[in-house]
Amino acid sequence: MLVYRGAEGGAHSQAVCSSRRRKKSTGDLFQKGYRVRVGHPEKEEPEGVCHSITAAFGVVSYWGLRFLRALRLIQFSEILQFLNILKTSNSIKLVNLCSIFISTWLTAAGFIHLVENSGDPWENFQNSQALSYWECVYLLMVTMSTVGYGDVYAKTTLGRLFMVFFILGGLAMFASYVPEIIELIGNRKKYGGSYSAAMFARYVPEIAALILNRKKYGGSYNSTRGRKHIVVCGHITLESVSNFLKDFLHKDRDDVNVEIVFLHNISPNLELEALFKRHFTQVEFYQGSVLNPHDLARVKIESADACLILANKYCADPDAEDASNIMRVISIKNYHPKIRIITQMLQYHNKAHLLNIPSWNWKEGDDAICLAELKLGFIAQSCLAQGLSTMLANLFSMRSFIKIEEDTWQKYYLEGVSNEMYTEYLSSAFVGLSFPVICELCYVKLKLLLIAIEYKSDQRESSTLINPGNHVKMTEGTLGFFIASDAKEVKRALFYCKACHDDITDPKRIKKCGCKKTKNTYNGYIKSTPEPPLLQSNHLDSALDTSRGQQSVVPLVNNRKGSLLPPPRKRHMVQTEDGKRLQRAQSLPVKYRYHPSNRQFEEDQHSALSPKKKQRNGNMKNSPNSSPKIMRHDSLMIPMNEPIESMDENVKKYDSTGMFHWCPSKDIERVLLTRSEAAMTVLSGHVVVCIFGDAKSALIGVRNFVMPLRASNFHYHELKHIVFVGSLEYLKREWETLHNFPKVSILPGTPLSRADLRAVNINLCDMCVILSANQNNIDDASLQDKECILASLNIKSMLFDDSIGLLQANSQGFTPPGMDRSSPENSPVHGLVRQTSVSTGANIPIITELAKQGKQLPVISFSPDKSSGTSIQMITELVNDSNVQFLDQDDDDDPDTELYLTQPFACGTAFAVSVLDSLMSATYFNDNILTLIRTLVTGGATPELEGLLAEENALRGGYSTPQTLANRDRCRVAQLALYDGPFADLGDGGCYGDLFCKALKTYNMLCFGIYRLRDAHFNTQSQCTKRYVITNPPYSFELVPSDLIFCLMQFDHNAGQSRCSLSHSSHSSHSSKKSSSVHSIPTANRNNRNKNRDKQNSRQIS
Repeated sequence: MLVYRGAEGGAHSQAVCSSRRRKKSTGDLFQKGYRVRVGHPEKEEPEGVCHSITAAFGVVSYWGLRFLRALRLIQFSEILQFLNILKTSNSIKLVNLCSIFISTWLTAAGFIHLVENSGDPWENFQNSQALSYWECVYLLMVTMSTVGYGDVYAKTTLGRLFMVFFILGGLAMFASYVPEIIELIGNRKKYGGSYSAAMFARYVPEIAALILNRKKYGGSYNSTRGRKHIVVCGHITLESVSNFLKDFLHKDRDDVNVEIVFLHNISPNLELEALFKRHFTQVEFYQGSVLNPHDLARVKIESADACLILANKYCADPDAEDASNIMRVISIKNYHPKIRIITQMLQYHNKAHLLNIPSWNWKEGDDAICLAELKLGFIAQSCLAQGLSTMLANLFSMRSFIKIEEDTWQKYYLEGVSNEMYTEYLSSAFVGLSFPVICELCYVKLKLLLIAIEYKSDQRESSTLINPGNHVKMTEGTLGFFIASDAKEVKRALFYCKACHDDITDPKRIKKCGCKKTKNTYNGYIKSTPEPPLLQSNHLDSALDTSRGQQSVVPLVNNRKGSLLPPPRKRHMVQTEDGKRLQRAQSLPVKYRYHPSNRQFEEDQHSALSPKKKQRNGNMKNSPNSSPKIMRHDSLMIPMNEPIESMDENVKKYDSTGMFHWCPSKDIERVLLTRSEAAMTVLSGHVVVCIFGDAKSALIGVRNFVMPLRASNFHYHELKHIVFVGSLEYLKREWETLHNFPKVSILPGTPLSRADLRAVNINLCDMCVILSANQNNIDDASLQDKECILASLNIKSMLFDDSIGLLQANSQGFTPPGMDRSSPENSPVHGLVRQTSVSTGANIPIITELAKQGKQLPVISFSPDKSSGTSIQMITELVNDSNVQFLDQDDDDDPDTELYLTQPFACGTAFAVSVLDSLMSATYFNDNILTLIRTLVTGGATPELEGLLAEENALRGGYSTPQTLANRDRCRVAQLALYDGPFADLGDGGCYGDLFCKALKTYNMLCFGIYRLRDAHFNTQSQCTKRYVITNPPYSFELVPSDLIFCLMQFDHNAGQSRCSLSHSSHSSHSSKKSSSVHSIPTANRNNRNKNRDKQNSRQIS
């Protein structure tokens, strides 16, 4: 053992002379070889060999332990994971096995090399043998493989003793690791071979595992001072965690200082562990259960900023999954009642159980994201305005900007995808201005799109107002909802100063100026901050101050980047005298009407736009293309003392909240249709829902799909008839929640039967929806969507005889320009114009009109006798994102392409529940985003309504009172056609910004996107009928006549005065429905566009 290894690695078996010894520094020792100092002699000996153990400890010697460097190879796999080289489970496991095997082999060979060349100390080191290192490597290999040739063997006692123990471990390692390495390299099935009983290979590793059974993730979280942390639990898998981290740690959130602690009772697999290692600076994992108070204490739940609970979206039993998450909420709230919890729920009816938890309080930030409610709500909105589901899904997801140089549809789509939804407080420069004025100023001057504000009533009830009228004036501290590509851009709304920035043309130069004193400093965290006392100079402020006290708490709302800038003053709205006289339901998001006597715009007094901008935007008193009917379309034109709609107050037509159309409950037999009955019923402009399910399938909650289509801000004649095609056994189970909705029918059958599809006139429907309740019962992910894909391809391959419908359509003169049936103006159905009403609060109408006789419109190619199923508007629900490649046979999407980049999703024809994963992180950073999404998607669902559904699981009818009727007056989303009407002059090469300003000033319509033909930029005669979504185009974006514009409109009070019901006779519905479906702006003569624009610039808005 007394061997000196110098810098050259030479070995000397004799004792080291004192004259040749020299002291080594620590760095020198580690650089030239590991050496162990044994002792110091009291007396130096000139030469010779130590003859006893005592003498051995009386000299200074060095042990050659450089072979221990081979142990560094064990960390080789982790190094490759940190470098993001190893990603898959097989690659990580293969490198782990190889590194452990090789490092153990080389280290053991180094030990044999040491003892065999040194000898046994009790034998006076006389029994040593000269073996090279590579001979020892050879010896260890033949020993592990049980071959043992005998040509090289250990002679020392230490060497033989080591070989005895090494054989036990090395043989087991060789027998288990080598076959597994070969299996991973050869990709052979693990259980495809024959059985062989290898005791060492099976028992020894298990014994070692039991001995070393120490929890790798059993520690406790140590919080960092000045840094918040959140706890994430529930369904922790590679997919769920990667989707969550991708959005939560997105590079656009550059100021997020939050650490993520995952808690799960099962240790992560290799791929998930590698994911945690790649984000080791912000992510930690601990093994445990939230049902165990000890584990909650380990992750410091009492000091956590929030707790997020993920759900398994693909489970076979959604109710059991929701029950598990509810138990997690109960356990966490029992341990710490004040913790903020954001949980995913699969079924809408299970949200009611959360209300039974005493410490659950949505006002304090607790939120339940119901995936079924939002998923079906998104799909329902696509029935009213196709493409809106894609636009909204992209707005609350963090997407990086992808630049494309080629002039393709992907270029414009991806420019819109980079936009997200943010919130920021409005500058004091906007005080006293109305919402339309501020909205125009933000878009033209600041390059921001303001779509909504947060309003807090006198009773401290916060509500979100989407595109409110010009009767609402802003005060300091008003929170605005913006669509922008970056949170830094939204700061312009806070920093804008009229005195300093009025002459600035470049919005990037709008920075915080010195003339404004900020009362609250930026703290970098999401935290509730006490508000300052109200200003005594304002009488209304003083009154509110007396009733509410001097201080209150600001809700957790601000931009989704994770920062909070507290409002400088008390947040409230000041309304005009007429606005104060309005009666509104406290739970209503948008609820204003206005008397025309005091109607005026503040542009003349308060507009911060320069005179040149005013002239450019067309300050006209009346549009040349407008009419009295159009002006009445503005909700501000309805006098307070006039009835909205002739209605018997003793008849219940709406639910008790006034948010949805209601009818007395009906037995399912009354709505059943046979094929012959359906064929005799002239169905057109309806919604066909193809649903797969049976008596054993889990309920998907179809009520969440029907409710947005029955919102009360539609008039009764505007409601689309809904026809379900599917298994009667399944629909009977869903009918309990549907029997109070009007205009619903059921055709028992199967969506794969063409006879059933033809019976419901699927070629004449406004939208076909394909859903499945059987998706989660299949183990193979690629087969989860087989039914939906087969139904989609089946419909697209069908041919229909539409010659009669096309002749009628041409006789009416409204064949639209180069548009497919997804557009509201293209309707080859008995002379009807496809229509819905327009809604922001929840519903989506389509503004369309009839073209004049003989009017020359852009060309659209129709087959004279046959039409294909490819022209049917359709949206398909998918579980597996990769299956989107099978929906469109003519696209070139790669199977590995992310869902939002695929053509079906960009066109609004496919929707997957995975896009809702981003809502978890979006809600954490900004809980107002979820409120806005619910307002737009659900049709007006409120916490009060959820409480009623928790009591009875059905809507309750209510009498029509002024309060409930006021609930109908909420904003709606519309698709505006440009091929004709007052905006036709802008549709042919005009600027989107000019359209934005004209629509806002003239009709209080807020435009926020375009639904454009995919090949519109090619200018060819035979264009593809597919459309895609463009979100928030820039001011100078050029328009084409075939564009459909997404816009937010006020409630139309006058549309209900010309009601008519759907006729079920063969051709009698044609005339009546034609009149009722015209829900827009009258046609005007299209003169020269440049002349019209010159005239408009010379006029002013009244």
